[in-house]
Amino acid sequence: MESNAPESFDQMHLSRIMLAALAKAGYEKPSPIQAALIPKALEGYDVIGQARTGTGKTASFAIPILEQLDPLSQQTLPQALVLVPTRELATQVHGEFEKLAYGCPTSIVAICGGRRMDEQIRKLRQGAQVVVGTPGRVLDLVERRELRLGSLWCVVLDEADRMLDIGFRPDIERILRRCPETRQTLFLSATLAGETQTLADRYLFEPERIDCSRKEISVETIEQRYLAVEPRDKLAVLVKLLEREQPPQAIIFCRTKLGTAKLHRKLEQELSRFPAMRGVGLETIHGNMSQSQRDRVFQRLREGKIRLLVATDVVGRGIDVSTISHIINFDIPQDCDDYVHRVGRTGRMGREGIAFTFVARDEGNRLSEIEWRINRQLQRDPLTPSNDRPLVTPRVSEMVPVAVAPESWPATQLLGGDQEGAQDQQEAPRKRLFRSRRSLSSKQKRQPPPSP
Repeated sequence: MESNAPESFDQMHLSRIMLAALAKAGYEKPSPIQAALIPKALEGYDVIGQARTGTGKTASFAIPILEQLDPLSQQTLPQALVLVPTRELATQVHGEFEKLAYGCPTSIVAICGGRRMDEQIRKLRQGAQVVVGTPGRVLDLVERRELRLGSLWCVVLDEADRMLDIGFRPDIERILRRCPETRQTLFLSATLAGETQTLADRYLFEPERIDCSRKEISVETIEQRYLAVEPRDKLAVLVKLLEREQPPQAIIFCRTKLGTAKLHRKLEQELSRFPAMRGVGLETIHGNMSQSQRDRVFQRLREGKIRLLVATDVVGRGIDVSTISHIINFDIPQDCDDYVHRVGRTGRMGREGIAFTFVARDEGNRLSEIEWRINRQLQRDPLTPSNDRPLVTPRVSEMVPVAVAPESWPATQLLGGDQEGAQDQQEAPRKRLFRSRRSLSSKQKRQPPPSP
């Protein structure tokens, strides 16, 4: 955290009603991303914020938005739009907004697929101050003229890198081109390179850059290990690992929907043979499940009724449960950033956590790429089979110590980016409103309802 960053929410000059909401929600002091981003957002700057999930990122943009909203009686059209990659994340962000809006009536509407569109349209017609949604459903309602963007003063792209991974870039650009040029744009991403950097360069105006990702990727509260395991032995090693660890709550990540469903069936059969593991709440979640099924799984996970969850990357990205103690990468992720997102499911908000990654003989290069990405060497877990042979593609760390990797390498990857496309930018430079909406006095805006 920067030396001049506020160390408490009191130092941010927030309204009394917001401070009361923060206290009720259990917020004691701002996380690094909150301390850095909230003041900049309140001053009206466009911001690029890098931080992994589970660090209080949602509150870092929800607080300044809520502090500056006009009452619904003065403006019934949306004033802030938050774009997120998945339905589950839309639900969670919506819930965080409602929690932080405690004490001041605020209309916050979540719009995403998998739920009745007519109900979402009804809520929009009644008036919405904040809209949280996935790009596809947002664009659909915009084209139906049910969602009007002309009164937006703030747009947030949350987990922008994941939205681009899923293929939402065309929808995002069509939405941004329809938003007012004088808007404030907050760009939140765990990583910032290539296509993500290009999008930020194109649609943000002289943004302030905040990078909390380097120190948070390898936080000391998350222990990270690997196991060299042949594919045929992975299930047996997984069962032994679960027996040894007895995790309070764990997520087991697979690469595909088919692989997720298959592992869930096999694991269910295997665990029934071990007395210590019988009755363990085991569930799966993947993209082929209906929204109602996925919602039920998430609810049971939050209630602690599920101890083991087998998940895919895309769906697992929406998991925001602070009690996850273990992450098991049954399939090593194809992309280093996916590893960061998976591991970010545990050790949330300073809690301790541990992550295990299964590595086959021909996947040593992927392991080394992950180690260079997080600037940290994964330790070999003693549960690795004794008859395990050396990796065919040796880890970089087995040839050169990770410590000799240039310290600037991860930052270069994160902040460099692909500049291709910057010259064909068609939008004229946006003009900044050289005053924050706070000059209109957020303390006057954020008032509890009058007593009857």
